[in-house]
Amino acid sequence: MKTLPLSSRQVRFAGLCYLAIILCGVGSEVALRGPLIDLGSAKDTAQAISAQFMRFRLSIMADVVMAIADVTLAVMLFWLFRPVSAGLALTAMIFRLLQAGLIAAGLLNLQAAILLLQPGAMGDGAGLVLAFITLHAYGYDLGLIFFGMNCLLTAFLINGSGFVPRVLGIGIGLSGLVYLLGSLLRFVAPDLHGIITPAYFVPLVAETAFCMWLLFMPGRHGTTALA
Repeated sequence: MKTLPLSSRQVRFAGLCYLAIILCGVGSEVALRGPLIDLGSAKDTAQAISAQFMRFRLSIMADVVMAIADVTLAVMLFWLFRPVSAGLALTAMIFRLLQAGLIAAGLLNLQAAILLLQPGAMGDGAGLVLAFITLHAYGYDLGLIFFGMNCLLTAFLINGSGFVPRVLGIGIGLSGLVYLLGSLLRFVAPDLHGIITPAYFVPLVAETAFCMWLLFMPGRHGTTALA
């Protein structure tokens, strides 16, 4: 097992960032925002959000925290894998930063939905709310195209590193394929997007495993402080 290019503390900090991404990302989409959205009924969605504005706002803030952690993790992983291949590590970081930027910018669509439901808002508020929420979903999947590319590059870097188990690289690589296929279906064949939904369990397991390795395994191997 090769020596890690970062200190154990730095690698664990990267793991904490990854954990924040997983908890905030899943929490915002599944626990906070998801139950309020019915893509088949603009009226029910508008009523649900109006009844729980704070919950919807908290989902946006959770995504903001996720984006901040994602940017930080992108930089940390660049330093971790730079000795393997500086060019690939830099490219992977850029793809991850593009994903974070697109997802963060897409949150404005959710804020627009809130504004349209405020007292005095004009027009078909419910219809526009659902339109902005749908646009946010497309923006999220657009970001995941770049993240899918990041995963494929990260998998290559893991497999060539000698200090991260290759099984994690395989998992991250499969995650990248799931993200790419799911996002492409969203744009090319949206009616088929639901078919791949169960496959998102693969990234959840693989990324959680990588996160746990970053948090708990570095102390078992030799490390060197970042120069």
